[in-house]
Amino acid sequence: MSESALPVLYSFRRCPYAMRARLALHVSGVAYEHREVVLKHKPAHMLALSPKGTVPVLWLPAPVNAQVLEHSLDIMLWALGQHDPLGWLPKTDEALAQALATIAHNDGPFKHHLDRYKYPNRFGLESGVDDRNEAATWLHTLDGRLRAQPFLAGKHFGLADAAIAPFVRQFAHTDPVWFAAQPWRALALWLAEFEASALFETIMQKHLPWPDGQAS
Repeated sequence: MSESALPVLYSFRRCPYAMRARLALHVSGVAYEHREVVLKHKPAHMLALSPKGTVPVLWLPAPVNAQVLEHSLDIMLWALGQHDPLGWLPKTDEALAQALATIAHNDGPFKHHLDRYKYPNRFGLESGVDDRNEAATWLHTLDGRLRAQPFLAGKHFGLADAAIAPFVRQFAHTDPVWFAAQPWRALALWLAEFEASALFETIMQKHLPWPDGQAS
């Protein structure tokens, strides 16, 4: 592997974790190789790098001490740490801590209920309605924040927005009619603007599956 080899991102188009990794990588302008994963046939090289078998995985090849980033938030922070032209990273330690706390709630309690709402049968549930309602409590909190300021990050789209929007989108698309009927106008507008953005269109472009067995 040459020293000039690009970082390699193993990704899956519809995965919200992979979406937010791609958002940060694209905004950073860091060049990388995209390898689209078929989840039923995960590439052997990806599994060798990250046995947990989930996307995204970012491989940073090097002659020595190659690095593997297995978590989407780590990929975001790495990419924006290389270059942050739009100022997505919070400017102070306090603001960064607040953003990470908001993201942690999204990735923890909200995602817990989102999974059970979207896939109740996987969890032995007859219905995901109770989990939908629990998750909605958090969305009302986000709506309140968006009524007070244009974005979760403040005056402009930032780390918290990019990290959370793909998951709110997944929730909204589980039952679009129900979502549209809820009184969270600021949240709905924020999500609609995200989905209509050129940035979202760019990172959602389709890629052919990466052929496993290809040279690493």
